Amino acid sequence: MNTTDPFVLALQRLCDRVGGHDALAARIGANGQSIYQIVSQRKLPSGNPKGVGPNLRAKITQAFPDWLDQALESDASVIPSAHSLQNEISDVVIRQFETGGSMGRGIVLAEQPGVIKEWRVSDRWAQENVHRITATKNLAIVTGFGPSMQPLFNPGDPLLVDTGINRADVDGIYFFRVGEEGFVKQLQRIPTAGGLVLRAKSYNTLYDPFDIVAGMDFEVFARVVKVWKGEEF
Repeated sequence: MNTTDPFVLALQRLCDRVGGHDALAARIGANGQSIYQIVSQRKLPSGNPKGVGPNLRAKITQAFPDWLDQALESDASVIPSAHSLQNEISDVVIRQFETGGSMGRGIVLAEQPGVIKEWRVSDRWAQENVHRITATKNLAIVTGFGPSMQPLFNPGDPLLVDTGINRADVDGIYFFRVGEEGFVKQLQRIPTAGGLVLRAKSYNTLYDPFDIVAGMDFEVFARVVKVWKGEEF
């Protein structure tokens, strides 16, 4: 089927260049059947052919940086949107650590007030506002739960965490579990005669600290790198 969509035309040329839709799918980690539906322009149940969505554009552009330029140059009508499209592709999408109230992995979060599902921010925002992380791709959102960390943050507040950090090698605030219960606490490394102890401390003085010692079913999910505290007005 003929098409005038510059992105579809550019995708068809790219498939020819790399040896077909399956070869392209393998190169960029996409679904070959989905790419075939686009390049063949077969109609969907809605009656319209499938287009090149933003997620696929981002994957192609990462592997073939010249692809976007070819698509934009193939039709002058899309040139005015080139800047906004490039921004869309370079955006950083920060998703929740897991979905639902239990955060997956069998971890129960008491007093979970719902979740923040996703943020989309510019790459510049991420670079200027989030520091000392392993990689931007490792950022995730954990929604604050329970009152134990007040006044640092409240239940429902957004916390940015670095999932590339899975050990409490330095003192800091971590998202972790003990058994099946999840926590966000400050972990302090305390040397003792029996070895190193991690002391989990709350900001709310009504909550007692507790020690994490060898033999406990303990796992660090991420280090908290930034919090936003909500206030009612």
